[in-house]
Amino acid sequence: MKLAFSTLGVPGMSVEDVVELARACGYDGVELRAHPEEPVHPHSPTGRRAEVVAAFAAAGLGIAAVAGYARAAAPGPDEPILAELTDLVRLAGDLGAPSVRVFPGGAEQPAEEADATAARRLGAIAPLAADAGVRVLLETHDSHRRAQDAVRVLGPVGHGSVGAVWDVLHTWLGGEDPAGSFAPLAPHLGYVQVKDVASAEDLAPLPLGSGVLPLGACVGALTRGGWDGWISWEYEKRWHPEAADFAQLAGPGREYLSGLLAAAPRGT
Repeated sequence: MKLAFSTLGVPGMSVEDVVELARACGYDGVELRAHPEEPVHPHSPTGRRAEVVAAFAAAGLGIAAVAGYARAAAPGPDEPILAELTDLVRLAGDLGAPSVRVFPGGAEQPAEEADATAARRLGAIAPLAADAGVRVLLETHDSHRRAQDAVRVLGPVGHGSVGAVWDVLHTWLGGEDPAGSFAPLAPHLGYVQVKDVASAEDLAPLPLGSGVLPLGACVGALTRGGWDGWISWEYEKRWHPEAADFAQLAGPGREYLSGLLAAAPRGT
């Protein structure tokens, strides 16, 4: 498996500094948050996109994913959501990223309605994603935080260019154990987001291994299942400015994940 971190943990840092931090700490790549406040986003010009690609290539690093903010199940007309998805897919294609993260965002709609809306929109964007060599990945989050919620959408889509991001915090908050989350997600899984927190009531980010999330069990489920992809540490410094500086935690965090991978069981 390949290890990355999300730029959500380093708000305000330039792409060049992010690349240097990842290289210095031994990561394989970076998950780029695609928000307008970031150095590269869906409205960035072609030249800026090329500069980002060149910076990562020069360091021998990959762009693990483009973390977008489109909400596939959001109430309202399809057209604005499809336009946002289109922009994200094109950005990922230009950057050479294998995937785009999107949220469910079903709000208070009935589950059946939210599922159908998300499936329709993701199915509509799938051909463009396939042409761009990109997968659009629905994160286990908000209205669809459990694996079983996400696969209600992904099953009907039935397209290889649409899949899932496993955010281990949200499946845990939804009451699933790691094995129970991995099994339904496995056919769809694009990458995994890990993090750690003190409790279900205190979600401020902690160094990996110092909180309550079952990270060893998550990695064990992945290795036993023979899954091989990106694991990205999403340290939510952007939402918790009081949290410790990620740059000081990045190296130990990479070592922690490497240790979990080395100790994890293989096979069934």
